[in-house]
Amino acid sequence: MHPIAPIDAGDRKTQIVVVGGGAGGLELVRKLGAKYGRKKHDIILVDQNLSHIWKPLLHEVAAGSLDANLDEVGYRGHCYRWGYRFFQGSLASIDREAKTITLAPVLDKDGSELISDHVIRYDILVLAVGSVSNDFGVPGVSEHCIYLDARDQADRFRTKLLNHCLRVSRAMSADPTADERVRIAIVGGGATGVELAAELYNAAGALRHYGLEVFDESRLDVTLLEAGPRILPALPEKLSDAARQELATLGVEVKTETQVIKAERGRLFTQRGEEIRADLMVWAAGVKGADFLAELGLETNPRNQIVVTDTLQSVTDEDIFALGDCCSYIPEGGQSPIPPRAQAAHQMADTVFTNIKRKQKGKRLKPFVYTDNGSLISLSRFSTVGSLMGNLVGGAMAVEGRMARFIYTSLYRMHLLAIHGWIKGIGLMIIGRVNRIVRPKLKLH
Repeated sequence: MHPIAPIDAGDRKTQIVVVGGGAGGLELVRKLGAKYGRKKHDIILVDQNLSHIWKPLLHEVAAGSLDANLDEVGYRGHCYRWGYRFFQGSLASIDREAKTITLAPVLDKDGSELISDHVIRYDILVLAVGSVSNDFGVPGVSEHCIYLDARDQADRFRTKLLNHCLRVSRAMSADPTADERVRIAIVGGGATGVELAAELYNAAGALRHYGLEVFDESRLDVTLLEAGPRILPALPEKLSDAARQELATLGVEVKTETQVIKAERGRLFTQRGEEIRADLMVWAAGVKGADFLAELGLETNPRNQIVVTDTLQSVTDEDIFALGDCCSYIPEGGQSPIPPRAQAAHQMADTVFTNIKRKQKGKRLKPFVYTDNGSLISLSRFSTVGSLMGNLVGGAMAVEGRMARFIYTSLYRMHLLAIHGWIKGIGLMIIGRVNRIVRPKLKLH
């Protein structure tokens, strides 16, 4: 086991370690690096991956509508630009007495060890490791369903999707009378499930232009399963109904009040006794904290999320902060924790940044105040629905159509500005517009 020393071991620096390079974690290290640099601080980002992709875009990566290679952020290049250090690895344990974390060994795809386990000292530790899909213990889900928690999972889905589309195209070319289809079942009627269902039809409609001449969206059979009474429960019922109608127009079969109780290879079983056959099965029915979070010695809730105070410090240790999907904070007088959304991670990163500055100066820390800016759901190029300023107008300000699409796109632009700053962020927006014109509309490999 190899300890990692500060950059200048002779002049002990304040070492701030952020574990997790998602939206909140990456924004935080960018701000910390810009604020402190390397003179008296050593800012370290730890992530098991080498690059970042904004999680709300993963459904587009899965459908092939977005080339993640063009939108990902490499941590090593980003850390050089903003004055922090990056180490690849996943968190194995925390020694709160010694104030160190241990990273598990990094393995190659064939299982050989690339980087041995090692120890990193911290003065302040921030956990921002995000969330994973919650299968609620349903038998067979982890073995037979695909999650969309990370890029590699989205890439895996896209590869399988293209293979099945090619299979159908070849069969139709050999026998035009054949009724071959690609059957896809999506479990979960939240944002991920709904957005993926719509994006699939957008991608399928474009495949005919890329070598699959006899294939189009009519060859898709997409079933969306939701255990609750309606899809998109975070939105007003009017917008939920509008989204369901739009999906039905595309060809998606939406089944509400349909709970999946078992998954097997190529089929799902519901509590009603239905058997739903599918070539591809996606599980998007909720999120939880990763299992290892419950083994770190910090207080967690039943969903493995770290319980934090109103200053976003762990209730177990004031030198450990947590933000985003991996933490649980219930506001005073509230009934439920802050929802796992990108906007919450963004706001939490801002509060943790402020509190790290204040903590080092011995000042009173600021409580986190969540502002619900509403929810927006993109149905690909077909439609966008949502509600704005939820806390101010009770979620009653409904938006649809072009205005909603513009605001939805603006959210990603704000994310670019948060992690890259104004100059590079605006440059990347311009490059993104150019890529839409000169690049293929689908990633087919």
